[in-house]
Amino acid sequence: MNYFGDALQAAWTLILHLDDDMLVIIGTSLNISIQSIIYGGIVSIPLGILFAIKTFPGKTLLRHLLNTLMAMPTVMIGLIFYGLLSRRGALGDWGLLYTSEAVILGQTCLIIPLLVNLTLAAVEAANPAMLDALNILGANTRQQIMSIASELRYTLLAAIITAFGRAVGEVGAAMMLGGNIQGATRTMTTAIALETSKGNFELGLALGLVLLFIAFIISLSLHYVSQLK
Repeated sequence: MNYFGDALQAAWTLILHLDDDMLVIIGTSLNISIQSIIYGGIVSIPLGILFAIKTFPGKTLLRHLLNTLMAMPTVMIGLIFYGLLSRRGALGDWGLLYTSEAVILGQTCLIIPLLVNLTLAAVEAANPAMLDALNILGANTRQQIMSIASELRYTLLAAIITAFGRAVGEVGAAMMLGGNIQGATRTMTTAIALETSKGNFELGLALGLVLLFIAFIISLSLHYVSQLK
């Protein structure tokens, strides 16, 4: 009990004194997660709206596929892209393995199914008269997507916040694709695993507390956004 108590006290000291190593890790983690959300949102939100407003063969199968991909372990994403980006892989010439770009790519692909599914569900739960009005006004597909995205902006913002929480807490793909390189690809989750295994429990615990605080902010943000709908 004294061991954990002493470690907790040391962790708070690191946080309060803004330890340089800890700040670098937090900055790297947030930078990678934010970029992943930006790229994932650009792809996922229009796709989710498009899938919701269009009827096509295999739509039910697509939903099952999205649900399956949402449940895919993050280490599986890392394994797939490791095979593609490694020197002998199909994309090995890109030289992306063990770079922040590789981690961003992995996290982006991780959150795309989640964002597409949340967007699709949000559009289907919206007032059906909205789509009827757009059709009556003669809006094309692009105009429909833009109008629906604007109308459901708070719901979609909540989806983005949820996806950010998944990205920032991801460890499997980040470890395999980034190599846990200090100042480049070492995120909070991979640093916790590394520092704890090295016996530096205080830094690992400090980063865990920061992750808990971020989770609290995400929860608070979701509650606030839900009040705006």
